[in-house]
Amino acid sequence: MQQIFVGDVQGCGDELEALLDRVRADFGSEFELWLVGDLVNRGPRSLDVLRIVRELWEAGRARVVLGNHEVGLLQTALGIREPAPNDTTGDVLAAPDLSDWIDWLCGLPVTITDRIGSHPFAMVHACVPPGWSLAKLEQHSRAIEDRLVRGGVERTRFLARELAPNTFEVFDRLLTCRSVGPNGEWSSGPPEGDREPWHDAWRNAAPDFGVVYGHWSLQGLHVAPGLRGLDTGCVHNGRGRDTCLTAWIPDAEAADPFGIPDAGFVQIPARRVYYDV
Repeated sequence: MQQIFVGDVQGCGDELEALLDRVRADFGSEFELWLVGDLVNRGPRSLDVLRIVRELWEAGRARVVLGNHEVGLLQTALGIREPAPNDTTGDVLAAPDLSDWIDWLCGLPVTITDRIGSHPFAMVHACVPPGWSLAKLEQHSRAIEDRLVRGGVERTRFLARELAPNTFEVFDRLLTCRSVGPNGEWSSGPPEGDREPWHDAWRNAAPDFGVVYGHWSLQGLHVAPGLRGLDTGCVHNGRGRDTCLTAWIPDAEAADPFGIPDAGFVQIPARRVYYDV
């Protein structure tokens, strides 16, 4: 079964369908999509994207981690936050089965660890804190996931940062971090001053696993030893640049599937200008 990793879709249903057409032409049914989160928001077809992915997920042919836009959707659905002016998740919020979608999203993992061939890796939405082992990453992720699956008042209080705030802080970091400072501080903003990209500090800590991630559209496709950053900002097409939906198709037979150079990418150009979203 070919693993195919997909960057942030963000409601770009036309591009996701075009990618699936390409994948099916190349692999038939012998593939499994691995999606780095942010399935929804800012694009025009959030509910359709959820349905497409969930159908594959229920068939055992998709694996998904939560992104910050899924968390924003959950917080809106649970009355924790008001919709932002550029949110486009109204189709999900108006769905008659919204409560089922809330439960499904809250049952998704924050991190998935596995192997490509014999090479261990983690898939997260935004970052892995520098110096963390896979075991530590899994420990913190499982603690977050336990809070989300509890449901009811406990779930709502957790997503409102009222319950287990330290656990939510880790959750926020894994889903939004872009840069880190010399004393362990982190930020969702780009590097500036004495902050550097999180992945530079991560590589300097000499990890023994790879990371597949998304979240950083302004950075674009990031291909470096041990790292594959797949957010190429499909939904931001028209903001001074042409963008696309990117998939990475690793070679599981390679001695190091995270090595470079790497030609294993498929990119679907954005179908239209999304500037207004």
